[in-house]
Amino acid sequence: MSKTSQALDRRKELETVLSEKVAYNMEVANASKTDEDTGTLIISDDQVKEYRDNSKAIKEIRGEISDLDALLDAEKWLAGSDSPSAAAEAAAGGAGHAVDLRGKTLGELFIESDEFKSLNGGKSGHTMQEAWEVNVSDIASHWRGAKLLTSGQKDLYAGTVGTVGDFTAQNVQRDPMVERQRRSRRVRDLFPVQNTNSPVIEFFQVVGFTNNASVVPQRNTGNTAFESKPQSGLTFSSQQSTVRTIAHWEAAHRNVLADEPQLRGIIDNELLYGIRLAEDAQILAGTGTGEDLLGILNTPGIQTYNWSSGATSPVADTKADALRRAATLAFLAYYEPTGIVLHPNDWEDIELTKNTQGDYLLAVSIALGGEPRVWRMPVIDSPAIEEGTALLGSFGIGAQLYDREAANIRVAEQHSDFFIRNAVVILAEERVGLVTKRPESFVEVQFDVQPS
Repeated sequence: MSKTSQALDRRKELETVLSEKVAYNMEVANASKTDEDTGTLIISDDQVKEYRDNSKAIKEIRGEISDLDALLDAEKWLAGSDSPSAAAEAAAGGAGHAVDLRGKTLGELFIESDEFKSLNGGKSGHTMQEAWEVNVSDIASHWRGAKLLTSGQKDLYAGTVGTVGDFTAQNVQRDPMVERQRRSRRVRDLFPVQNTNSPVIEFFQVVGFTNNASVVPQRNTGNTAFESKPQSGLTFSSQQSTVRTIAHWEAAHRNVLADEPQLRGIIDNELLYGIRLAEDAQILAGTGTGEDLLGILNTPGIQTYNWSSGATSPVADTKADALRRAATLAFLAYYEPTGIVLHPNDWEDIELTKNTQGDYLLAVSIALGGEPRVWRMPVIDSPAIEEGTALLGSFGIGAQLYDREAANIRVAEQHSDFFIRNAVVILAEERVGLVTKRPESFVEVQFDVQPS
């Protein structure tokens, strides 16, 4: 058997496997239903795993088929033929069955494609699992030519993209785009995040504790009976926290994304970054009304400390002193604070604090590039919290962050008239929940004025 025949046989095997995996995923997608109460898809964990494994395999198989086609094209070219690759045409129709694409219209090619046939006449739904693609070399010569961005082409709802010279001129050197700087530390970093499969999280808060523990003799005063033990009192409050969705989207023209793949990566990254910024704000200051999470700063029962309440002698308390005194409140509630969130301007004041000799008071491992810490607690300096306010506490114990769906990107044409405009929606979304079980383990610090 020749190497060409082996490559064609391998291609046919891959197409068979690909067809089976696509058919299974289409069956799962069409069989899934939406729960009317929660709005979530009803689908088993085994089906989800199989669907994801198949999706990954589909991409890998398509890539291997593309590599085989390129190999067959190269072999034909080396043989000296300047016509469309007969080897690739034979592969498209199966070993030994060359397909004359030049004698067919695009409509005929589409109807005969595996992508269209996978719909099974509508029995497998009305949305193709994979897009149908045709190589320029596979159709009549008058269709041949390179795609160009025309001068002044518009990206739908996103303004002018640019002229031909921006992207396609062969004599212009193009430097890669530089993405903007991003917030390096996030509030999420303080939590050991857990996963949940539920849209609602129920938990208990201990809202009262009367401690009557004491030493107890074996017998009462009259030595007539064994002494009874005292009873303490615990008061619990049942609470619920609803998983919330954080999402936004952007529109883009499919041709532009195809011609400039880097743009797609930048859009994805920017959308995901926007999700992270909104998440930080929700964890700290969500109002708990509407679709907001109940942020820690707005949770009833957290402790507060004002900088102005600190000591004035022998030296007035600094902002760093205020953080240490606030940490004591958490320690007295029997919780060890595991982190601090404060505004970069406040963190700057703390880092630049000097004694009367001009020596920095916080010249610790930070100068060597270590983790930012103050009073043994890691610091998250972030604009997500208002200047003049700090939050410290037992993150991960006193409060817990839950991921229902990690931040993800989805792309679709099914929005308004996007399909006929050749546009796509790029959607970034996550579902997250937050519960604050022990509010007293957190302390809100107000840097109002230095004590005097």
